[in-house]
Amino acid sequence: MRILVLGGTEFVGRALVDEAVGRGHEVTTLNRGTRAPEQAQVTARHGDRRQPGGLDALTGEWDVVIDTWSSDSYVVSDSVEALKDRVDRYLFVSTRSVYEFPAPVGGDESAPLVEGDPEAGRDGSEVPYGEAKRGSEMAVERVFGDRYVHVRAGLILGPWENIGRLPWWLGRVARGGDVLAPGPEDLPLQYVDARDLAIWTVSAAEKGLSGPFDLVSPPGHTTMGEFLRTCVEVTASDAVLRWAPPELIEQAGIEPWTELPVWIPPGPDHAALHLSDPAKALAAGLHNRPVAETIGDTWAWLQSVGGQAPQRPGRPQPGLDPEKEAEILRTLKS
Repeated sequence: MRILVLGGTEFVGRALVDEAVGRGHEVTTLNRGTRAPEQAQVTARHGDRRQPGGLDALTGEWDVVIDTWSSDSYVVSDSVEALKDRVDRYLFVSTRSVYEFPAPVGGDESAPLVEGDPEAGRDGSEVPYGEAKRGSEMAVERVFGDRYVHVRAGLILGPWENIGRLPWWLGRVARGGDVLAPGPEDLPLQYVDARDLAIWTVSAAEKGLSGPFDLVSPPGHTTMGEFLRTCVEVTASDAVLRWAPPELIEQAGIEPWTELPVWIPPGPDHAALHLSDPAKALAAGLHNRPVAETIGDTWAWLQSVGGQAPQRPGRPQPGLDPEKEAEILRTLKS
């Protein structure tokens, strides 16, 4: 197949290009050119999709476009219009944040959606992430009819992560000593490895699938306990996990998800992010590799880049301040 990847040099985009090239597809990428594709087989074209003429380098036709855009919806609207007569199918890497929050326990593709506007952001206004993604979905739908797939990803982890969630935990555990571990230990987690997302997405293009699919592991694919113990194992650290109940973490003013990446205490917010039903994607071939493989491969990649993961521009670095952690650790010992 002739596949156009809008993006393609970082994290999910890179995993998509790796997978497509590995299967022998003819791959073209479009990005700003700040980083070259790692794969010699890729035809790299450059353009800033926010700027006039940003799509001018896209001459040719493709069987499939895979779009990883995650900001203002109007950018996807412009891309859809530019490609509508030269691409057969449009696969958009979206997010489960398009659902009204908090989504219900066991929520699936039928859950209520947030409002969206395909032209959002054109006037320079700031657009919330979920609404921007939903507006982008709508832009695709209105032009491509049923010739689209929305890859609604949950939490994404794995090598090349440029958000910093798993890299932060690995770095913290690698430093050793007492590590604040947010409980309960058996708290179920859902996520998707970027490479599993890529495998499924390229397969969806090959099969000609249509519609929205929630791409995330089944509930309880791992737990907070297994997740952190695996971090200790792969780093060969002397770290000691000191488990704290959610109530104590809340009293200390520590923010779930941002200061303690991945973790959300039991309740509606946790259910929305870690207890959804991905049965549709699983039935369509989604396979989720073991958590030990995701964490182990991410640690190996971090070591290969000097231990410091690249950080996506405009995204705050997640993680807990050492002094704040030390304070709650003292409380646990008292």
